[in-house]
Amino acid sequence: MKKERSQTKLGAERTRRSIVKLLKHNASMDAHQLANELGVTAMAVRQHLYSLHEQGLVTYTEEARAMGRPAKMWGLTSEANRLFPDGYADLTISLIQSMKEAFGEEGLDKMLDIRNRNQIVDYQSKVAASLPLEDKLSAFAAARTAEGYMAESIENEDGTYYFVEKHCPICEAARACSGLCSKEVEMFQQVLGHDVEIIRSEHILSGDNRCVYWIKPSDASKDL
Repeated sequence: MKKERSQTKLGAERTRRSIVKLLKHNASMDAHQLANELGVTAMAVRQHLYSLHEQGLVTYTEEARAMGRPAKMWGLTSEANRLFPDGYADLTISLIQSMKEAFGEEGLDKMLDIRNRNQIVDYQSKVAASLPLEDKLSAFAAARTAEGYMAESIENEDGTYYFVEKHCPICEAARACSGLCSKEVEMFQQVLGHDVEIIRSEHILSGDNRCVYWIKPSDASKDL
């Protein structure tokens, strides 16, 4: 009996981890969508969601449907970020604070400039300038995913793209040092080229569940 209870508990934990992972990838889903992905009943999924809700890991908004009651669309809270890699947040924050004390804001800004330049060189070695934009975005997403950003590019019907990062492995460090994020759009521009327009439309540090960059190719780049 004790063994059965242990196995049941382990199975529940696996299911909840799967739910959290799906919500991380998809931003928001209802219980039926989650149930279809997991191969379990919607009722079972709801039980897990309410448990995760009590832990402060998920929340929901209500979405109107053509028929019936509004559907609960579930998503992760910022508290859930602790379940994913954080890029050694405590150590990084400590180093940032020490950098400020030793060299002041000017020294910290210089360090960030150097980091930004090194990032650009590294990404440019992985994202060839001669590639079509779609291939550039795929290669860039692969490089960022390898660093823990869970990135993907999505092509829109109008020829623009969304570059989506579902996790920020340096989030806590960026809260302590906003300069880590302030140069991101500039870095994207250097990697993807100046023939595209880039706007960050969602930002984890602003309270969103993900970072989203809207990327519009110029007419010249579309014709290539």
